[in-house]
Amino acid sequence: MRTKLCDQFGIEFPIFAFSHCRNVVAAVSKAGGFGVLGALAFSPEQLQIELAWIDEHVDGKPYGVDIVMPASLAAGAADATKAQLEAMISQRHRDFIEETLAKHGVPQLPADAPRTESLLGWTPSGGHSHVDVALKHDIRLLVNALGPPPADVVAQAHRHNVPVAALVGSPEQALKQVEAGVDIIVASGTEAGGHTGEIATMVLTPQVVDAVAPVPVLAAGGIATGRQMAAALALGAEGVWTGSMWLTVKESDLQPAVVQRVMRATSRDTVRSRAMTGKPARQLRTPWTDAWDSPESPGTLPMPLQFMATAEAYSRMYRAAEADPDSDAAQLAGTPIGQIAGMLNSVRPARDVIFDMVAEYAAAVERLEALGVRTG
Repeated sequence: MRTKLCDQFGIEFPIFAFSHCRNVVAAVSKAGGFGVLGALAFSPEQLQIELAWIDEHVDGKPYGVDIVMPASLAAGAADATKAQLEAMISQRHRDFIEETLAKHGVPQLPADAPRTESLLGWTPSGGHSHVDVALKHDIRLLVNALGPPPADVVAQAHRHNVPVAALVGSPEQALKQVEAGVDIIVASGTEAGGHTGEIATMVLTPQVVDAVAPVPVLAAGGIATGRQMAAALALGAEGVWTGSMWLTVKESDLQPAVVQRVMRATSRDTVRSRAMTGKPARQLRTPWTDAWDSPESPGTLPMPLQFMATAEAYSRMYRAAEADPDSDAAQLAGTPIGQIAGMLNSVRPARDVIFDMVAEYAAAVERLEALGVRTG
């Protein structure tokens, strides 16, 4: 299954794994795949710590960093201070958040409890800070989501001999990314977890492959098995971009109560909602997402205001889930996850997941060859 991207990055398998957990990133890369750390959840200082840890634990294997530099934000948000952004959040939204939490018995945070940073890397300044930190390390790929990366970021990465990848949800978006100098396109179908478009992976991938050839494409969205990887390569992709499947591996730092909920979920238990960030993002359906999609909701805020408004609420939900996984309050705690949730029903080491995926890919190819299909 060696593809051009395997040769380019010196990896055994064209399996790219997005995770906010450094342990997952290192484990995947050491197993022959390519781990990519999601930087959004970290301050620049914490990102430095995370990447230094990966450098020490990845055994010299390649890995990458994923940043978020949205192409569109709330009016005036790009140059606003944090205080100015906070002032853009209406009292109606603040009241709705408190009313929803109170309805489900979610307690306030203790004064000494850690808070989730509300701004993270949603703004241009935050994204650029993440880039600066990432490029001080021996990363092999820089990935951007939510629009073409700024020209200066692409140029900065290329000066460090680091290729740039970007996620897209349509062939039109893919063409804009290539025009911006992006080297690898990730065609992310609507089945994917997190921010997604409306086109399914099986339809999107060949359209993007044809639109940007010879630029390499990774297929993403609902992929967690070797059979699906074989299908992705048959569609013209040079590999697969995976994310949700790593939430339930042994190395994952996802809260145990949420892991158990994921493993009980079906593929119908996810929803594409703006509740988390203000942009459509597929996530586990919970009473929290239901509330934001209800007639009583004041409507979600544009990025980055929605997450700023709800960041402490998420801290409270997760704390409640840790204290009592069966409580009504705990049911609000969810996670970005794709429709592949219906196939995630066990906790295994990331290495085993990689090897099982490769074995299933080989079996799928053998079946095709038995039908008289040339695969080599």
